[in-house]
Amino acid sequence: MSLQPLRKIAYGRSGDKGGSCNIGVIAFTENGYLFLHKTLTVKIVKLFFLKFPVTKVIRYELHNLLAFNFILEGILDGGGSRSLRIDSQGKALGQAFLEMKIEIPDELLKEAELFIK
Repeated sequence: MSLQPLRKIAYGRSGDKGGSCNIGVIAFTENGYLFLHKTLTVKIVKLFFLKFPVTKVIRYELHNLLAFNFILEGILDGGGSRSLRIDSQGKALGQAFLEMKIEIPDELLKEAELFIK
């Protein structure tokens, strides 16, 4: 096990709708998905974005795609047309989330290396 960014075993996409953001996290492998199923809880996601005004986190599981879709309600402080934040859209939040450090088993890192190169 070693402390590594989430991006070592998954990739992501994100977007926005009003004051909320969705972040899709897609595991490179089936084993990676099973690991993330236990690791990426609503609580962990909410803690990662603690400095933002997240009112609620919803996790959708998409096993057939090896993916999760997280809805972060309220995180965009009103959204693109209302917020005074520099980045009032959700595009950058997915990339920031992929930098979250988690303890990843070495065998998952080796398995995922095939997809990164």
